[in-house]
Amino acid sequence: MLSTDLMTELSTTEPATAGLLPGQSWAAEEHYRSAASPFGYGEGGGPELAHPDEDAGAGPDAGPHPHLPLRLSQAAARLPRILVMLICLLYLAGAAYGWGSQGLADFMGDFGLAGAALTASCSCFGYGLVSGGRHRGAWLCFGLSSLMVALGNGIWGWYECVLGQSLPSPSVADFVFLFFAPPAILGLLTLSNRPRNAAGWLCLALDGWLIAGSLLTLSWSLALARTAAGDQHSPLRLAVGLAYPLLDILLISMVLGLRFRGQDGNRAAAHTAIVGLALTVFCDAVFTTQSFKDAYHSGQLLDAGWFCGSMLLAWAPWSGGGRAHTRESVRRPRVASTFSALTPYAATGVCTVGLLYNALGQHHLDRFVLIVSCTVVIALILRQGVMLLDNLALAQRLSHQERHFRSLVQGSSDVIMIADPDGVLRYVSPAAAGVYGRPAEELVGTRLPEMVHPDDLGHVLWEVQRYLAKAHAEPTARIECRVRSGAGEWLDVESTVNRYRDGLIFNCRDVSERVRLQAQLEHNAFHDALTGLPNRAFFLKRSREVLTSRPEKRPDVAVLFVDLDGFKAVNDTAGHQVGDELLVLAAQRLRESVREGDLVARLGGDEFAVLLVGGVDRERAFGIAERLRAAVSAPYVLAGEDHAVAASIGIAFAEPGGDPEGAADLLRSADLAMYQAKKRGKDRVHEYSPELRTELRRRTELDQRLRVAVREGEFTLVHQPVVDLRTGSVSGLAAQARWRSAQGLLLTPAEFLHAAGAGERAVRLSRWMVEHAIAQAAERGGSLPVTVRLSPRVLTASGLVEAVDGALRRCALPAQRLVVEIGESAPGALDGRAHGVDELVQRLARLRLLGVGLVLDGLGGGATPLSELRRLPVDALKLERGVVDGLLESAFLRTLASSVLRIGRELGLETVAEGVDSAEQARVLRDLGCSRGQGMHFAPPMGEDELRELLVSTRTSEDGSV
Repeated sequence: MLSTDLMTELSTTEPATAGLLPGQSWAAEEHYRSAASPFGYGEGGGPELAHPDEDAGAGPDAGPHPHLPLRLSQAAARLPRILVMLICLLYLAGAAYGWGSQGLADFMGDFGLAGAALTASCSCFGYGLVSGGRHRGAWLCFGLSSLMVALGNGIWGWYECVLGQSLPSPSVADFVFLFFAPPAILGLLTLSNRPRNAAGWLCLALDGWLIAGSLLTLSWSLALARTAAGDQHSPLRLAVGLAYPLLDILLISMVLGLRFRGQDGNRAAAHTAIVGLALTVFCDAVFTTQSFKDAYHSGQLLDAGWFCGSMLLAWAPWSGGGRAHTRESVRRPRVASTFSALTPYAATGVCTVGLLYNALGQHHLDRFVLIVSCTVVIALILRQGVMLLDNLALAQRLSHQERHFRSLVQGSSDVIMIADPDGVLRYVSPAAAGVYGRPAEELVGTRLPEMVHPDDLGHVLWEVQRYLAKAHAEPTARIECRVRSGAGEWLDVESTVNRYRDGLIFNCRDVSERVRLQAQLEHNAFHDALTGLPNRAFFLKRSREVLTSRPEKRPDVAVLFVDLDGFKAVNDTAGHQVGDELLVLAAQRLRESVREGDLVARLGGDEFAVLLVGGVDRERAFGIAERLRAAVSAPYVLAGEDHAVAASIGIAFAEPGGDPEGAADLLRSADLAMYQAKKRGKDRVHEYSPELRTELRRRTELDQRLRVAVREGEFTLVHQPVVDLRTGSVSGLAAQARWRSAQGLLLTPAEFLHAAGAGERAVRLSRWMVEHAIAQAAERGGSLPVTVRLSPRVLTASGLVEAVDGALRRCALPAQRLVVEIGESAPGALDGRAHGVDELVQRLARLRLLGVGLVLDGLGGGATPLSELRRLPVDALKLERGVVDGLLESAFLRTLASSVLRIGRELGLETVAEGVDSAEQARVLRDLGCSRGQGMHFAPPMGEDELRELLVSTRTSEDGSV
């Protein structure tokens, strides 16, 4: 506990529903006040928050509690509830109109009540047997109580309806009815929460007597006194006549005293049972009054009250079905304390009313009323005394705990701060003077963000906001940041954050020494102690990072492995001290000879490694290696003597498309190349793997041939008709590139690009395809659109949209006659580059503005995930060849094709199938709802002359079909 002044100050602070902390720019304070703030304290449950270091825009259901009472589902609970209400209304209507005959009224007033009580008994017994928990006994007691009522009403009905006799007084039914109250009282005690100490038990007993005594005073004055006077000559009748009302009074005392003591888990069931019992007791009181005047007979309206009470008790165990216990329902305010505080005074008021009625309505004061009233007053005095003593003890305990916790807070070496919803510090413990070098009084009223380092503020705000959004899942949060001290320096502080009323409490400690020690340990773990250079572990870690972050530029990453020739001789002749000094100088020369951004590391002994990153081709890598070799081979003057060593260097280049985890293999390759240099005479540079040089030469040669082929027209375009599956007419053309090799063979793009690699060659070829497809379409005339298949890699290449726009303008071709198909199997997809969907969407949107049609192939694939379909402005979806090929044999592929086609129809998109090679495939696709198709079944890819003949023949045919 904090001090009383502190708690008073915070309790009087107005709760802010939209309190804010400023953002990273104090000049933009008003902007952040209008935005969502991490200090707007809600109950959580909001969306997941993005870390400030992550891209913008990038919660578990609790299982069933084992101790909750057995519950029905919401749907299953609704019908029985309606049925109970309907039965009660029907019985009430029958009782109100006398049931039509006296015989039926007697039967329903006796056996009808017996049936309702028996139903309640079976319901409570059944629930008690199938459910678990500590409330099981309560429902068994309620079942026994209802069974007594059913048995009593059955005996009553036997006399009246079967034997046709008046019920003797007293009768067996009267004795059976006496056993209704004791089990019900025991059930209420079992269902309620028990007091935790002796004072609680004593207050409960006094409350019970206050209620019971008050009701007894009032009922004695109204009716029981005359009942006792009329049965003075029959002790048995007197006992029976008074026992039942007294038990009812005791039962209603339990109902009133324990009304709000049920737990949340059984609140609905307990309240329903209490209402049912209270209704039964009320009807018993009315019956006592009517029996005194001989005005009761079976079947009247009073029986409806008993009937409804039994039916409520029958429904009570199941009344909580289908309700979800949320945190809000558990935390709703309860009125138990208010009711408990008013209970003694209300009971005393009832007792006073009974006493006044007895005094004013009779000539002399009843001695029994006087005695009971006195005991009620005494009980009230005792209860007030007990509560006073308990409050005094509680106040002393609270004062002791307050002093204890105040000494802990003020004597703690950690700084305890409390911030209001606006981020203003309202309390700072005295430890701030020792930790921050600033007195606590100076910090009070300061805005918390003003103390945090600007670079850490975004992280702090994010952590606080994330904690508030998950306050129920995370009771505390830990935040590390830098805080300004009184001397102006930045201290590393670790804070534990907790909720405190409508603010936050921060428990802060200075961890600057720990942070410095961690930094030193991390430096020692990744650096060589002798030379200060990074060690092997750091070198491999950095290499993996470079290979991961530069997927398209790995060819400009190289590793040099440097070994000192002759170092062992220096060590043996001059000693290890001189050898260590030589290693330090060699490390310094290596570091000075590389470029900024390159990494030099000592691997161990006389071995070093250099990581060259960015702008490293073979010539430059060899130049750097030669510079390193010359620097290391220069003479060393140590201990007045000259020492000379040489350097053997191996070079290994990172391969494109390699595994980022292959950093160790890259270092090993450079090591092998270094050993090859040593084998060839030392003091030289050698490149790893002659096979790699051969592969590079082959790719360079093929790249040159591709350039010549594009320039000299060795490439050609073929077109395959796209057919409307419903009418069979040609609805479009699909352009494909072919390369006529020196042997006269037509090679597909996949074949020659696989042989030559991808990259810029694929981009140049794709531009050539687009330009020639547009030119031939303009020359061909007509209205058929031509489709060109491009990969996301090509679509996101620089200048492609401008090239398409320029070709359309130059050839005067309407943009609607050009369709771009986005597919991974297109040229350029083999380079393995990962494309961002955002960049692809931007390029497609620009093509869409030009009027170019867009078709998406490979729905759900790598560059076109299903989740991003809503962002791609496409006009049609295309089934890939792999799905169409297995359409007839695989039910799974038919289902997959049907799903894709249905998605297209529901989104208003056209659907196209590729690879339709048989009539049966065309029929199945048409039945599945596919609009168009292309494949060998209709026509193969053909040259321009064949295509013109085909188009002429389709125009002259009767139906225009292929």
